[in-house]
Amino acid sequence: MRSDTRHFKCTIDGPVARIALNRPERKNPLTFESYAELRDWFRDLHYDDEVHAVVFLPNGGNFSSGGDVHDIIGPLTQMSMKELLAFTRMTGDLVKAMIGCGKPIIAAVEGICAGAGAIIAMASDLRVATPDAKVAFLFNRVGLAGCDMGACAMLPRIIGQGRANELLYLGRSMSAEEGHAWGFFNRLSDAAELESVAMELAERICAGPTFANAMTKTMLAQEWSMSLDQAIEAEAQAQAICMQGNDFRRAYEAFAARKKPVFEGD
Repeated sequence: MRSDTRHFKCTIDGPVARIALNRPERKNPLTFESYAELRDWFRDLHYDDEVHAVVFLPNGGNFSSGGDVHDIIGPLTQMSMKELLAFTRMTGDLVKAMIGCGKPIIAAVEGICAGAGAIIAMASDLRVATPDAKVAFLFNRVGLAGCDMGACAMLPRIIGQGRANELLYLGRSMSAEEGHAWGFFNRLSDAAELESVAMELAERICAGPTFANAMTKTMLAQEWSMSLDQAIEAEAQAQAICMQGNDFRRAYEAFAARKKPVFEGD
């Protein structure tokens, strides 16, 4: 998996990749180039057999301020409809790539997490935050609809329809305390320990049955559009596939021997 990225930071330590946007002096806004590179990186991650979890970190005390006002929002006002649609599809493709990468993603949120930055956190599988974190889906504050990059589909599933309505109609910030109470954040942590908490989650995931974890992520995404009957059948097939794997046998043998299983992801 590539770690020599140009538009965001990337460090790969064994099975965990740590990434972060890299413009801390401007609270890590996204640009056309960083959108595209992140999309391509997550697409490639699907085919990587060495990385089994991703931690998306803040940088310089902030997660991301969203699309850059001067590098993105300004130019968008001068584009044709065809160009605008190409852009909005590209940003949506980043979310699709994150969901489809097959690897759990942990977002470690500190400080400002707004606009597209809030979407990246939302599209992650687990979210931890510092008490000062502020998440804002502020699209309507710049004259746009709240339905950006899957927000109207995904956010209500995480925090509930009424709470999502409030955030998307008003564009107000959700505090870390609210986010934790509403289920957006899995945990809160002091800033000094935020990365270690996120890494601990990633390492626990990587120590588990990684093939089965990838199957869980796939089914969580695919079952959104299924009926209950379809979901139960899909899970029956997915579980039967996992039962053919060696990790299932390892778990049984370890249980029988009263030992902790050591999974190998096959």
